[in-house]
Amino acid sequence: MHNVDTYRTLFIIKGILTLVFSLFFVLYMAMGGFFSAAIMLDSSNNDLPFNPGMIFVIIGGIGFLITITLGILTLYAAKYLGQRTNYTFIFVVAILNCLTGALGIVLGVLTLVELNKPEIKALFSAQEHGLIPTKNPY
Repeated sequence: MHNVDTYRTLFIIKGILTLVFSLFFVLYMAMGGFFSAAIMLDSSNNDLPFNPGMIFVIIGGIGFLITITLGILTLYAAKYLGQRTNYTFIFVVAILNCLTGALGIVLGVLTLVELNKPEIKALFSAQEHGLIPTKNPY
């Protein structure tokens, strides 16, 4: 008995939560834009070497790109878990999820333990060689 379908569902939930969390960085960028506009309107700050509000915009943009990328990768891993293909991709995404906080650590570690079971490796190997039909194409 294996829990691959359960982990697929958990990867979908984690991917959606990661995508929702990316909205925090959009808010962070908006806050930086507001600070930038406020600093530019103040005429006493004309001799600043740079606009400090742009730091918020840059950090928010980088954080947004990272969280969107991780969310999409996690959703692809869920898709591949359902199809029982791309073992290495799922393994790498599970490791990446270990870097994302408590939920990611738990999901990543449990997925890595499940993926290292011999019967799961055999299941993925048989699926990739076309010996069994795809269980779930989505």
